[in-house]
Amino acid sequence: MTNLISDVSPRKAAIVAGSAFIISFILAIIVGNFILPNFIVPGDTAALANDINANERLFNIAVIMYLIILALDAAIALALYIVLKPANRKLASLTGIFRLLYAAIMVIGVLALAFQFIEVYSYGSIKLIGYLFFTCHIFVLGYLVCKSGYIPRIFGVLLITASFCYVGAFYVNFLVPKVLLLIFMMFMIAGELSLSLWLLLKNAKLPEMISLNPR
Repeated sequence: MTNLISDVSPRKAAIVAGSAFIISFILAIIVGNFILPNFIVPGDTAALANDINANERLFNIAVIMYLIILALDAAIALALYIVLKPANRKLASLTGIFRLLYAAIMVIGVLALAFQFIEVYSYGSIKLIGYLFFTCHIFVLGYLVCKSGYIPRIFGVLLITASFCYVGAFYVNFLVPKVLLLIFMMFMIAGELSLSLWLLLKNAKLPEMISLNPR
């Protein structure tokens, strides 16, 4: 596995990371806007259970699509490690580990909810733990992008800003006005989306496989 990762060039990894994010972004829009609205989520576990039983096929589709999104998250984590390894191997490993932990925790939560091992409230708690690792991933990723020297610093600034927006959106949202939450969402999307597009379109600017700063 290690040899397989080391044989992939940063430019190929950039295409994988960018493509995986765009695909997962589209799938998330489909799930969030066209599938999940068919289920009653806020606080009423009994109503949600009834909706799941009444729309079991649709719920299973949502679960499968969400698992695909999380699999793409794992691919993004490995690809970003390769892209950022020339800048700082340790930080690249750290940001990859954070995203892999996020994906693993969310997979456990989704499967536990799908097989009704846990209730919606418990899934919400698991989700918050997962997003803690994801927030750490975004912050370290942003810092590393800023320090890389070969990816525009503005993307790093957007990502670091997005990491604080994740904290506001998921952990202190009860203190934040809805208008500000919408602004947070824009930064959260802009951070990863802008970097992904750059990796797809400008990956020729990435260094070759020889490390620039092997630490």
